[in-house]
Amino acid sequence: MLGKSLKIASVLLLMAAVAAAQSIPAGTKVTVRMGSGINSGTARSGEKFDATLARDLVVNGKTLAKAGASAHGKVTYAKSSGRLHDPGELSLRLTSVEVNGRNVPVSTTAFHAKGKSHTKSNLTKIGGGAAAGALIGGLAGGGKGALIGTAVGAGAGTGVAAATGKQEAVVHSESTLTFTMTAAASVK
Repeated sequence: MLGKSLKIASVLLLMAAVAAAQSIPAGTKVTVRMGSGINSGTARSGEKFDATLARDLVVNGKTLAKAGASAHGKVTYAKSSGRLHDPGELSLRLTSVEVNGRNVPVSTTAFHAKGKSHTKSNLTKIGGGAAAGALIGGLAGGGKGALIGTAVGAGAGTGVAAATGKQEAVVHSESTLTFTMTAAASVK
């Protein structure tokens, strides 16, 4: 009786190991290398992107897909940068990974990218314009000229900040991104 129970337990354990090796479990990290760049100024939600695995996809010691296998994803959120505030934002997710020549649908966490903040750059441009205006106005017209020059200089600095202020989120081609599986995916 004990021998029969052991055989059944061994068979069940073997079947569980085979089933585990034939799926990508939730929590598995998938690292990809981007095929082309994505910019929040031009990208649109739903836009697709191509990538390749940057590392072997290994589950329970078994390699399911080699580095270089194709992967696909989509932009799930894209917001262009404003001129004086709100940097650009991007969110990307993987949608499939090639395993044994077959595209396996996957569900992953999102990779988020955000452009640089405008605040420091804008303050420098506007403040620098105001200071330069005050200096020039002070030299040309004394106290009253300095006051007028400050306002004019701040306005010019604001114009410069607006003209140069877009801070898009960018994911460059050849960047490596890591996603985490949120649900198991069958590779059968």
